[in-house]
Amino acid sequence: MTDDPIVDVGAIAHGGHCIAHLDGQVVFVRHTMPGERVRIKITERNKRFLRADAVEILTAAPGRVTPPCRYAGECGGCDFQHIEAAMQRQLLGDVIREQLSHLARIDWDGEVEAVNPEALGWRTRMTYAVRSDGRLGLRRHRSHDLIAIDECVIAGDGLPPVLGETWKADTVEAVGSSEGDQLVVLGGNHGKLPKLGGVSVVTADGERLRGRASVTETVGGHSFRVSGSGFWQVHPEAAGTLVEAVMSGLDTQPGETVADLYAGVGLFTAFLAEAVGESGTVFSVESDPGGARDARRNLHTFSQVRLVAESVDDALRDNALGESLDLVVLDPPRTGAKHAVGPIAALSPRKIAYVACDPAALARDLATFAEAGYRLENLRAFDLFPMTQHVECVAVLVST
Repeated sequence: MTDDPIVDVGAIAHGGHCIAHLDGQVVFVRHTMPGERVRIKITERNKRFLRADAVEILTAAPGRVTPPCRYAGECGGCDFQHIEAAMQRQLLGDVIREQLSHLARIDWDGEVEAVNPEALGWRTRMTYAVRSDGRLGLRRHRSHDLIAIDECVIAGDGLPPVLGETWKADTVEAVGSSEGDQLVVLGGNHGKLPKLGGVSVVTADGERLRGRASVTETVGGHSFRVSGSGFWQVHPEAAGTLVEAVMSGLDTQPGETVADLYAGVGLFTAFLAEAVGESGTVFSVESDPGGARDARRNLHTFSQVRLVAESVDDALRDNALGESLDLVVLDPPRTGAKHAVGPIAALSPRKIAYVACDPAALARDLATFAEAGYRLENLRAFDLFPMTQHVECVAVLVST
């Protein structure tokens, strides 16, 4: 270890690492914090920068704690096990500020909001890989190597007890719903199933092996069927938190025409339909076949909902949403909505609520919306992925 270099650590960067410099080259360092002096081990080299792990803390920064997980530093699932929860939120806020300033020329003075339960035991969905010996594991950071684990401290108590069992599959996804349903989704070929009393099992392509093929989630009095490994937020308070942020930001009125883009199983659509009433219209756009089927089931009581089972880009290009809209909600994948921004703006909504899980993609798209005549009215950020570098934002834009 004594041959490993020592660096002074600078600002937090997008991606769960901090920036340091070594011999004139940028180094992205994990397992450290701004203001620390650390000994590092180089893990990756290329022409533009280095990647490294902090292997010895010579000068610790305020907010450093002992990681609660015995696999911290080995498993790649968590980025901030070594950082106290309030400091995690401060650093996430710094990342958002930097991305908005750099990519969108927007100054944001907000803070990342805590959402209970904090830090541990929050994940309602966990996907594990299966080792050659049948044990479940999680991958090292930026690696295919698997670490066999017996517990995960961020996994919720309501998940099916898949750890400790031996599996014959490529992946094992454990799902626990707000209604107490438990489901296991198997990826790849599978063999004999372990005996898990009361737990449903389904394959990734929808074949039901035991019990039901879906779970039920309840938010604000609305129930949603989510089949297999269909998309649903992994934090137990995420759905309700995001619905509240979107609906309060939009101020939806009866009779309005709204589009819910990347709608999934219809979470936002249900609340939008309730707000616009039978005199309004909500276009619910989702291209994933499983998500679209679930949305049809979840939204069948709303006559004002128009289901559009195609991609957002295709729906916009095909004029499937009409000539104009009053409001738009979009919750795109991590890559953002780069190609949809212009067509959305062309429909002249008075407000847009953008739900984003990647600050860089959000900032890029906000800059494009600004060019199309929309300004950021409000942005809220939520700590919905504690111990990790991920953060969820809800940006509300208004036409200028």
